[in-house]
Amino acid sequence: MKRTLLFVFAGLVVSAGASPAQTVSRSYSYFTIGGITLQEIDEELSRRGPKVSSTGKRHPGATQMQFATRYTFASTADWCRIQKAVVSVRATMILPRWRARGRSDPDTRMIWDTLSSDIRRHEESHVQIAKSHARKLEEALEAIGRRGDCDAVKAAAATVSAGILAEHDAAQDRFDRIESINFENRITRLLAYRMQQIEAGRVPN
Repeated sequence: MKRTLLFVFAGLVVSAGASPAQTVSRSYSYFTIGGITLQEIDEELSRRGPKVSSTGKRHPGATQMQFATRYTFASTADWCRIQKAVVSVRATMILPRWRARGRSDPDTRMIWDTLSSDIRRHEESHVQIAKSHARKLEEALEAIGRRGDCDAVKAAAATVSAGILAEHDAAQDRFDRIESINFENRITRLLAYRMQQIEAGRVPN
């Protein structure tokens, strides 16, 4: 997971009903790998996979996140508060595409399909974590309450936003650590399940 911090405090220029809460948009980018054997595929993923700045390493997949926050004010001569906050997330998933499928054996194809599906699920989970924190940020911004003027509200919003984004990053890192520890057991279970589907004739080999 890679997060790009793009917070846009649109303030008064956006109406309260401009967009639904926790809007998530997804786009997909692919990098092509070769290799016929599992070892060659692993080497290709290590060489061609996206480099994640938080680890300094290449990964079999990655997700770039952009957060945008828009809010409107309610105010009088004596006070100002956030009336409505909307946080949107734009996620770009970077996934592998295997070009040598037709030249590989059935077992390798089955393992690749299982691995590829797990990579996609993993990146989608990052998006869901971001969506959860977008909702939390909306609620926190709207809970700031009244301040003496709108500049004071903006300052409070910046502090609240920085805190929840830090929580978001920590949650993403924690998810990656757990997934890494459980990787082998998870893939083993997925392969066993896929074999059962193939034997039952539900999935082509």
